[in-house]
Amino acid sequence: MEGEANEPAIGIDLGTTYSCVAVWNQRGIEIIPNEQGYRTTPSAVAFVDAERLIGDGAKNQVAMNPANTIFDAKRLIGRKFSDSKVQENMKLWPFRVIKGPADTPKIVVSYRGEEKEFLAEEISSMILGKMKEIADAYLGKDVKNAVITVPAYFNDSQRQATKDAGTIAGLNVLRMINEPTAAAIAYGLDNKLAFVGKINVLIFDLGGGTFDVSLLTIEEGGVFEVKAVSGDTHLGGEDFDNRMVDHCVSEFKRKWKKDLSGDQRALGRLRFACEKAKRILSSTTQTSIELEYLHDGIDFSMKFTRAKFEELNMGLFSQCIETLDQCLKDANVDKSWVNEIILVGGSTRIPKVQHMLKELFGWKELCKSVNPDEAVAYGAAVLAAKLTGNGDQSVRDLLLSDVTPLSLGVEDETK
Repeated sequence: MEGEANEPAIGIDLGTTYSCVAVWNQRGIEIIPNEQGYRTTPSAVAFVDAERLIGDGAKNQVAMNPANTIFDAKRLIGRKFSDSKVQENMKLWPFRVIKGPADTPKIVVSYRGEEKEFLAEEISSMILGKMKEIADAYLGKDVKNAVITVPAYFNDSQRQATKDAGTIAGLNVLRMINEPTAAAIAYGLDNKLAFVGKINVLIFDLGGGTFDVSLLTIEEGGVFEVKAVSGDTHLGGEDFDNRMVDHCVSEFKRKWKKDLSGDQRALGRLRFACEKAKRILSSTTQTSIELEYLHDGIDFSMKFTRAKFEELNMGLFSQCIETLDQCLKDANVDKSWVNEIILVGGSTRIPKVQHMLKELFGWKELCKSVNPDEAVAYGAAVLAAKLTGNGDQSVRDLLLSDVTPLSLGVEDETK
């Protein structure tokens, strides 16, 4: 059946900090830009007066309205309120989270003059709804079918809650696919002429909130087999930001003898500035954080070096490398087994992370041909095209066998 006769299906990478949507068209896979022209959209929802903002609009006003701007829903979804990770995060979030029935976390916001409570999947559904809207506007039709990605290390309740979010958003969720597997599909289809026989790949996926590592083999003709996965559903760029924020708070306290840890607006501004500084430090060795009237009328100005950033986060970087080492051991393979190391997720741009990876693999070159921000959505769109009979021969020939990292009962992981 020819692709164009079928209903389009999209691939959505629902990220902790940013989301991305892609679709198959006659020219191949296309990453769909949002109304601002950006190819990724912040995973944030803000409630202001009588309106709700999603994406860039929400992120741009977080400093003005921290208590009613919700981000990190992915760090809450499918978790219990009493979960130690949730409790840890609550200390850092400017918005309020309370305990709902059956130990379910609920997010509390002021909206239209009253308090409203939302589940994490309701917030995620708003973000998925936004991604659907972006696709609808681009394709000029109401898109229903989607493949949504999840971290390989998500458990059954996190997967189910994500699927529910898709349904609430009005999507027919064709399948959930692991993020590293989706990235491998993107790599495999992009490089299908570059190898013959079989190639062993390592996907190192360090995003805004989660870390996944997967070992796969890709055979020519589009056969993908996942050998092993490992990861941490609570480790990513935001944790690096938080270490920077903590450092700035203690510097402020040391210098001015004032504690700004209770000032949510100041913390929101500081977090925004730290994230920006972190990105700058990937391409330069020094930057400065400057914020006027940060707290109690005091202007905050501080130099931040790449060395300081690395020192603050060294423990977390080492955790990533240890997790990867464990994955190789679990798969019973030597480091020399790996032919290609593929970097996925914005946090893999951090020079120290790349340096440690190269060091572990005897200074092997890292694969830079895959866009770390877009590969997951790209791979999800390939699978979406295959499942709806769209796409060309290379898409239709795709064969996927994944592994289940955690006990998921009787349900198949890809459902």
